Amino acid sequence: MNAEFVARFEDEILGWPGIEKEMRADGIIGEGEVAIYNFGRRHIGHIHHDGVADIQFPKELHDELVSAGRAEPHRGGFPKVVSFRIRNEGDIPELIGLFRTSYERAKAASERKAARQS
Repeated sequence: MNAEFVARFEDEILGWPGIEKEMRADGIIGEGEVAIYNFGRRHIGHIHHDGVADIQFPKELHDELVSAGRAEPHRGGFPKVVSFRIRNEGDIPELIGLFRTSYERAKAASERKAARQS
């Protein structure tokens, strides 16, 4: 994976209000690290050291993204998770779009929760 591509991606999403990044050992792949992006306590997606991003969506949206060719089914078979491989610089806008969709869903859920509590 090209670190420059990830840096370009992060320049965008780490500027969104409430987004934080954490690094963990990549236990699924077995080597390297995984960069995890959160909105508050909600996980919006992560990128493995091999350049594959995984993002969870509701089943209907997951199926739409896969059918449209915007993402692939999760390589590990998780039914509501899409995978997106970063192959070149041209993939960055699509990756940002997928994360933006996840972010907007997380933000809307947070706002609904805050409204219920007030």
